[in-house]
Amino acid sequence: MKSDFVLAITQLSAEKNLPQEVVIKAVETALVSAYKKDSFAANQNISVKINPNTGAVQVWAEKTVVEQPSDHRREISLDKAKEIKPDIKLGDTIEVEDTPHNAGRIAAQTAKQVILQRLHEAEHNAIFEEYADKEGDIITGVVRRIEPKQVSIDLGRTEAVLPAVEQMHNERYRLGQRIRVYLLEVAQTPRGPLVIVSRSHPNLLRRLFELEVPEISNGAVELVSVAREAGYRSKVAVAARQEGIDPVGCCVGLRGIRIQNIVNELNGEKIDVVMWSMDAPAYIASALSPAKVLSVEVNGDAATAIVPDGQLSLAIGREGQNVRLAAKLTGLRIDIKSASEAEAEAQAKPLPAEAEEAATAGEEISGEIPAIEEPSRIDVEEAGEEEVGIPLELMSTAIPSPTAQPKIAVEKTRIRFAEEIAIPQPVKPGAKLKKKKKKGVSGKESAEDGIKIKKLRRMPGAIEIDGDDEEY
Repeated sequence: MKSDFVLAITQLSAEKNLPQEVVIKAVETALVSAYKKDSFAANQNISVKINPNTGAVQVWAEKTVVEQPSDHRREISLDKAKEIKPDIKLGDTIEVEDTPHNAGRIAAQTAKQVILQRLHEAEHNAIFEEYADKEGDIITGVVRRIEPKQVSIDLGRTEAVLPAVEQMHNERYRLGQRIRVYLLEVAQTPRGPLVIVSRSHPNLLRRLFELEVPEISNGAVELVSVAREAGYRSKVAVAARQEGIDPVGCCVGLRGIRIQNIVNELNGEKIDVVMWSMDAPAYIASALSPAKVLSVEVNGDAATAIVPDGQLSLAIGREGQNVRLAAKLTGLRIDIKSASEAEAEAQAKPLPAEAEEAATAGEEISGEIPAIEEPSRIDVEEAGEEEVGIPLELMSTAIPSPTAQPKIAVEKTRIRFAEEIAIPQPVKPGAKLKKKKKKGVSGKESAEDGIKIKKLRRMPGAIEIDGDDEEY
């Protein structure tokens, strides 16, 4: 029948979820500290052994073999030592059982405190080892506390911390909510293990695909690359490792059920599943989906993609999100150009080296006509026809110089006045022009010397001069 001490150790190990051997080891360490303060010297080496079946406690003390012991706690006589070990000699050390009958009240209190401390340490070590093995996996927890800078998630044996930088911006957490998180890091601190989890890490999306798609977990489909902007959009590149398997169709599932489960878990985050290819242009064209790509030119770690004019904004995405994710997915810097822009650059591009050489050779063959210095007419007349060699009658016609620029005659625009535009009506002889009253004068003439200037009604801007009863 087990003693109460063994039953207590068994119950304690069950409550703390620790192996019974770990609890017994912690109790033995605590009893060593308690017995040293009560029955043995402070610097004496002792050890405690507990029988896991009966619960019996044995204390073993290390003593030195002498002829006449002066301190029985540290020394033992040669005769008693030979009873335990026949070939013992003077000056040797031997372990002797020296179990005290009563450890005392102070020793018992000390043993209690040390036992609790050792149990806490053992529990922390067990938690650290358990979650250190799960680092990089998905675990499920319940939201316990919501703070401005972090969210505490209960994992069962311990609590995990979800920092603000690892949260999704479009998510709002509530108490008691059950969520899946990615175990990012496990650190050992004086207060115990610190478990840090994430909801925005790209590997969370990778692990969700492994859980939802059996072909990825068994190796038939490989998830090659993942590019993610948490809460907004993600791109995943997959490849088939077995013939006859459609990797994109396996990830999407029948009627999109598999990909929809992942989208629901990530609170509506958009996910693009594209085909991976060893051909870089084909891979880049697939990564830029849903935009259609006409051609791709790869130059080192950079690439230029040509898309139709109507799909330029679709290829770039909102605030450059689509091309940015494609660059992360492929590992190349991608430049997007429209078809018209690429055509304009191709036309404005300088000729190749061979064409330039041919053009230069053609210029050298044709050459330019050197300018002929023409003698003046006076010099010709003085020198005569024999010296100059040009007939005088031909000098009347000017010989144009090849370098001279022809003058372009610029026709000056003639300004027309209102009087010219207005067609005057024929006036009969002896006819009198009627005077028109100026508005606001009440019939009185305000013009000086009997002459008034009035505007014509038919043509604005034209003027008419009339006098007092003058004939024209």
